Amino acid sequence: MAKALRAAIPDGMTDFRDPFDAIKDHPFDEALSQRYLVYALSTITARSLPDLRDGLKPVHRRLLWAMRLLRMEPGGASADVLTANPARNTTAYKKCARVVGDVIGKYHPHGDASVYDAMVRLAQDFSLRTPLVDGQGNFGNIDGDNAAAMRYTEARLTQAAADLMAGLDEGTVEFRPTYNGEDEEPEVFPGLFPNLLANGASGIAVGMATSIPPHNVAELIDAANLLIDDPDADHGALMQIVRGPDFPTGGVLVDSPSIIAEAYATGRGAFRTRARWHKEDHGRGTWIAVVTEIPYQVQKSKLIEQIAALINDKKLPILADVRDESDADIRIVIEPRARTVDDQVLM
Repeated sequence: MAKALRAAIPDGMTDFRDPFDAIKDHPFDEALSQRYLVYALSTITARSLPDLRDGLKPVHRRLLWAMRLLRMEPGGASADVLTANPARNTTAYKKCARVVGDVIGKYHPHGDASVYDAMVRLAQDFSLRTPLVDGQGNFGNIDGDNAAAMRYTEARLTQAAADLMAGLDEGTVEFRPTYNGEDEEPEVFPGLFPNLLANGASGIAVGMATSIPPHNVAELIDAANLLIDDPDADHGALMQIVRGPDFPTGGVLVDSPSIIAEAYATGRGAFRTRARWHKEDHGRGTWIAVVTEIPYQVQKSKLIEQIAALINDKKLPILADVRDESDADIRIVIEPRARTVDDQVLM
């Protein structure tokens, strides 16, 4: 083969290199280890885990950055994006398809469906304690229904997102070239809004994962002020301010304060939550139980289906019916079989 290639070289060209001479022996396990390490680091740092400083994964950061460049400001355009054209200073909602197109074309060379799914979650008030996207249209619901197609929905930034990006034009963070070198994007946001703890984060990478619950913003600010005044404040002092997570769907945290404090001290643990309910008397001894808050990341429709299955399978004889009377607020009605049923026992 090599002789045939050499014979085909025109006269005057003597620099011929056999491609087989470039092959080098290398242990298979070592080569596999090196290549898997590159893949793992890419998954950890550029996809699955949020940055500690702004609490965002790359796709979320690129979404908010693209929306900022499209001047999708919350309520009123900030001074650093005002232009000489008054028509461009408006803050009307813009199509989500336009944002997704900019993101996958300039910053995030991945599928449009995954980018739009990330954008939808940023707008859901039952997924994020403080949404970063102000959506207009169908962005899904707590029953698990999907959002409308991106060509139908519109969005703009919320004030929390604007605070998260405040100071980008003042040289506060480093910028890096985009994947094709045509534009620039910030490596991280300045982070005036405490997004990592306020909205939490979850992600599964390679060899590690994260699951941070959302918290109350007012408590986080009070805790930050405590650390400014007393940098040596201990764990107990912080737990007096931030007593635990604050889930967007509410519910009741049933773990003891000591278990909650241990989870924050060690970084490992789980929080058990239950629905919040109350008893409504309907006269003559009849009553119903009304659920107004359900645990975080539980789909209401599946919850009702499972309760209905208990009735159909006759596994809970004291339960007569379950109805979904929800509108903007959750209202799940649980009806006992008889007026003599104890409400605590049924629930």
